[in-house]
Amino acid sequence: VADQKESNSSAKMAYGLKSVFACLPQVERGVAKVIGGDPKGNNFLYTNGKCVIIRNIDNPAIADVYTEHAHQVAVAKYAPSGFYIASGDLSGKIRIWDTTQKEHMLKYEYQPFAGKIKDIAWSVDSKRIAVVGEGREKFGAVFLWDSGSSVGEISGHSKAINSVAIKSTRPFCLVTASDDSTCVYLEGPPFKFKFTLKDHSRFVNCVRFSPDGSKFASAGADGQVFIYDGKTGDKISSLGGDKAHNGGIYAVSWSPDNTHLLSASGDKTSKIWDVEANSVVTTFNMGSDVLDQQLGCLWQKDHLLSMSLSGYINYLDKNNPNKPIRVVKGHSKSIPCVTVHKNDGRSYIYSASHDGYINYWDAETGENDGFVGKGHMNQVSKMAIDESNQLVSCSMDDTVRFTNIIKKEYRSGQDVVKMDVQPKCVAVGPGGYVVTVCIGQIVLLKDKKKVSVIENPGYEPEAVAVHPGGETVAVGGEDGKVHLYSFQGNALKEVKTIEVGAAVTDLAYSHDGAFLTTCDTQRVVTAFTVADGYAIKDKFYGHHAKVVCIAWSPDNEHFATGGMDMMVYIWTISDSDARIKMPDTHRLHHVSGVTWLDEHTLVTTSHDACVKQWSVFY
Repeated sequence: VADQKESNSSAKMAYGLKSVFACLPQVERGVAKVIGGDPKGNNFLYTNGKCVIIRNIDNPAIADVYTEHAHQVAVAKYAPSGFYIASGDLSGKIRIWDTTQKEHMLKYEYQPFAGKIKDIAWSVDSKRIAVVGEGREKFGAVFLWDSGSSVGEISGHSKAINSVAIKSTRPFCLVTASDDSTCVYLEGPPFKFKFTLKDHSRFVNCVRFSPDGSKFASAGADGQVFIYDGKTGDKISSLGGDKAHNGGIYAVSWSPDNTHLLSASGDKTSKIWDVEANSVVTTFNMGSDVLDQQLGCLWQKDHLLSMSLSGYINYLDKNNPNKPIRVVKGHSKSIPCVTVHKNDGRSYIYSASHDGYINYWDAETGENDGFVGKGHMNQVSKMAIDESNQLVSCSMDDTVRFTNIIKKEYRSGQDVVKMDVQPKCVAVGPGGYVVTVCIGQIVLLKDKKKVSVIENPGYEPEAVAVHPGGETVAVGGEDGKVHLYSFQGNALKEVKTIEVGAAVTDLAYSHDGAFLTTCDTQRVVTAFTVADGYAIKDKFYGHHAKVVCIAWSPDNEHFATGGMDMMVYIWTISDSDARIKMPDTHRLHHVSGVTWLDEHTLVTTSHDACVKQWSVFY
């Protein structure tokens, strides 16, 4: 019966995506960031790396990620019909893809010019697309969405075009804004140059028509916003008279009723303007740090969004301008490591990114934040949670930190232990013991203090795990072996080596301590039986590239591995053929971390800066 059950189990093994905790937008100082609105009002769009992120505006914890671009994506915009999204990348490729299906089928792909695409605008009938940016031979193009054939020429600028807008009512016209300090007004279709607007004195970052097409606004690095007549292009007013903001303005967005304008500026404020009265209705002070500069904004239904240089997305509150209703946080850079912990019956995911930022997520709701205070200054390489509710993290800033996950704040002093050389991996044991492997060193800590160091162990240590019983430490080496140490007082003594056959990248004990599993650079996953003197139990094959992370399920029967082949496998210790292959968990990005929330929920992280949860069934 057992055999029969086993063969059934491999047939029944399945998985599904449970949730995506999306990355933040990728932003850079002094560069406007376009947030794409949804004509149906449900979602908003932005980009990070090669990904386009679609987020639910009412509940940003609900997200979807499009990852089909081969190059970094700069901008994405919904068609007014709501059925398609056009996204443009740094190579000048524009992809038009379906929004109604989970697969996001590609409809068309074009290359209007060679160079970075900075903005995209659709005509109101969803039939024409204008694309602008930093082309080598031209700065813009306007064409039919289904054939790519040109419907005019975007001319009149001598430098890169930053922004484009198409009027939503007849007679149609198109406006562009450029680094040459001008806007150009084009009539059509076919669109052709009509005249130049020379009101700005510096780069023009953004141009947008009001929803009814009666007016358009331009915003620039000179801190000015000009309002023009949509039909004639005549200047109506300059918001705030002399200056609208004390810094460059990166974005503007109209209210749905055409009467107000939201502006986002490098002076660390966003403002709502009454356009007719030419007055500020509300000023939102976003903070005093350089990271509080505002680079993008969106007004959609009742939501006012503003994007900070930190990558945070702020939901502005008209009634309380100094405190946003909510701030969407997360990672904007790749995530090298992840761990989980249960606290008061709730599960939390802790993820760290290569800039040293650590984020904690409520696994159920997606609510998240970072710790208070100053933390790691460089990539966090590994994290674990010890028995006294401390997050133990090691980083390329040559420190090991102990952070209380109940208080959620960084402290200096004894909570930071300085290493002699860079640490790579950390493992926690019982009784306050922590083992850290560094370059050419193995360091034993007890109660946040160094108690012993093995200098030059005779091999390069890469990964470490402590047996749940607490008496053995396994260190995986670049020499293709696992070195076993036992605790002798406050020191470690090598007692045995096991042959793996290739450089060990990660290793983990099952929670009951029965098995040790390793993964290596030769794509092999090996299991050893602890009680049998660490004899090889089985080898597991399937990965096409280096395997980099491994984690055991709480059921002690299954374990997961992730690799550079973008694959995750879930293996069964008692039957190497019973496995789940999870291709494209983070499409086009290799998997950097795997960990289990419970027997049926796997968490994966990757260089796409997203955290994903998967439901697993056996």
